Amino acid sequence: MKKVVKFGGSSLANAEQFKKVKAIIEADEKRAYIVVSAPGKRNSQDHKITDLLLMSYQLSSHSLSFDEVYNLVESRYKDIKQDLNLSVDIESVLNEVKENIQKGASKDYVASRGEYMNALLLSDYLGLPMIDAAEIIKFDENGKFDYKTTEDLVGEKLKDVDKAVIPGFYGSNEHGQIVTFSRGGSDVTGSIIANGIDASLYENWTDVSGFLIADPKIEPEAKPIGLVTYKELRELSYMGAPVLHEEAIFPVRKKGISIQIRNTNDPEAEGTFIVHDDWEKIKHGTITGISGKKGFTVISVEKTLMNEEKGFIRKLISIFESNNISIEHIPSSIDSISVIVSDSQLQDKQNKIKEEIKIYCKPDSVNIYPGMALLTVVGRGMIKTKGMSAKIFTALYESGVNIRMISQGSSELNIIVGIENRDFEKAVKAIYRAFN
Repeated sequence: MKKVVKFGGSSLANAEQFKKVKAIIEADEKRAYIVVSAPGKRNSQDHKITDLLLMSYQLSSHSLSFDEVYNLVESRYKDIKQDLNLSVDIESVLNEVKENIQKGASKDYVASRGEYMNALLLSDYLGLPMIDAAEIIKFDENGKFDYKTTEDLVGEKLKDVDKAVIPGFYGSNEHGQIVTFSRGGSDVTGSIIANGIDASLYENWTDVSGFLIADPKIEPEAKPIGLVTYKELRELSYMGAPVLHEEAIFPVRKKGISIQIRNTNDPEAEGTFIVHDDWEKIKHGTITGISGKKGFTVISVEKTLMNEEKGFIRKLISIFESNNISIEHIPSSIDSISVIVSDSQLQDKQNKIKEEIKIYCKPDSVNIYPGMALLTVVGRGMIKTKGMSAKIFTALYESGVNIRMISQGSSELNIIVGIENRDFEKAVKAIYRAFN
């Protein structure tokens, strides 16, 4: 069976990276469909091509010259072509894209051209056909991904094509207009192609050797995660773990196709396998990963005999809904309830929310506590394993971290703790070292 391989921006940033990609593809005949991102940064001072394209779009939309910015785009692609001695007429494509920007091309069209042009270069370098994602990845008139149409088109288009290069990140609607996924959407494209061809494996090549149990910026000794289930990854990604676009899980999850995160710069490293939730080889008594975010606010509401007042929670939640604020968690006790929201959602609405709660819910008190971080400890090995919670809380206690909230779902897949922003790094280190 065939594999789908996706290469991120750092994997295709320049000619030297292209050479590594070619070697990886040629090392395994099963690597048949190659999904590509736009060129990423070559160094810390460099720019991502997609950022430069969006900057060009922004300048042009204000009737300002974008020549200086677009020259950087042109030079990057021309350098790759020259260094690899390619024959594709990338100059004409660059000119066409520039003209379209000047004529008022859509933001999605402009953002997508980084992947499109990189796919042209790589297809020439590998001697493989390039299939435009606009022909097979479809969105409806509301910009929502059309799963069924896309699945049919991918199967039909690729059934007679043994190998091909496909640009990631975008597709088109019924009118042929370009529509993009959110940033990082090339991961999603790769997953869609893997689902459409019933791939044996979806390899996602980037600049790291898979996931680590904890953020290496906080815990330099963090070990790699060899195996993680779809559900675990969803939990870790939601709470801030990087590497893979979280929506990339859904297309392959439907058919139980595994994802393997690999490092283009270290192709011998095994990386991380992302497997079906029913995978049997789960190591019990341990955790899979730790992730979290800072920047949350707790809105604490107290009212005597709250539990006897029908509709109280509904009224409380409706206040946040009417103010267009998403709720992260709602821990509660018999006479109190706390609503935890992201600071980015709350913005400057604290006083408005507080007054509306007083009016509609008539509580005994409403208090707002900013400066909280949420930390999640994830692992199927935690399920029905005695002492896991005690081990986590003991580690936090011994490191001097004050716990402000505890939440555990019925699946027992994760434990979420609320702590002070200032204790976040200390808490990550303490929990990691308790289990490793």
